[in-house]
Amino acid sequence: MRAMVLAAGLGTRLRPLTDDRPKALVEINGRTLLEITLRRLRAFGIHDVIINVHHFADLVVAYLKQNGNFGMRIEISREDLLLDTGGGLKKAAWFFLSGGDKDQPFLLHNVDVISTIDFGHMLRYQQETQSIATLAVQHRTTSRYLLFDEKGLLCGRRLVKAQTDERVRASEKTREYAFSGIHVISPRMLSMISEEGAFSIISSYLRLAEEGHAISAFRADRYYWRDLGTPESVAAAANDVATQSVLL
Repeated sequence: MRAMVLAAGLGTRLRPLTDDRPKALVEINGRTLLEITLRRLRAFGIHDVIINVHHFADLVVAYLKQNGNFGMRIEISREDLLLDTGGGLKKAAWFFLSGGDKDQPFLLHNVDVISTIDFGHMLRYQQETQSIATLAVQHRTTSRYLLFDEKGLLCGRRLVKAQTDERVRASEKTREYAFSGIHVISPRMLSMISEEGAFSIISSYLRLAEEGHAISAFRADRYYWRDLGTPESVAAAANDVATQSVLL
């Protein structure tokens, strides 16, 4: 199994922590977010990873070299212009479409989230459902929800601030969940991404769901998860790690 780490963002909400470094190199108790993510992937048995970079890209490349790529085979996907999650994945698609395991699902992971979500359980669920993508979701408060039907299939999204729902498939009952930034994706989905330039992968998911493709929800409520988008959330995660033995 292979993986992509999404690490190209500017990390503007993390300032001043990102004034002199990319968000991937922000630290929690002496370990960078990138190291935490890569070690989690390696512990699951993933050794082939591609990382997209943009903001302070050379610092990420130098950091990986200094640490021997953490014992992994790592490719870098440089983005001269930020491509967002969907555009970043599309640019790196070649990585998943070559080699002997090109038909195997791969993991897509935001660098600015930490969790104890069981990747193996997610992979098995994706294989059981034969979905083109499986999204780790939780029942928690957020400004943007994904909507799923009673079978756990994506059917829309809800934007809280705009007070709007976007339905892409009919469903009598829907459940709203917050997305965790962790996906398991079938490589057959890559050829279905028709969007161009910079775009969110969520836009592709919604279009594909409207076309009848299965995008499944993996319920991850029982696992620890935290978004690391602000200095306050980084401090809270550091406290969690120190006091609860989370991740380390």
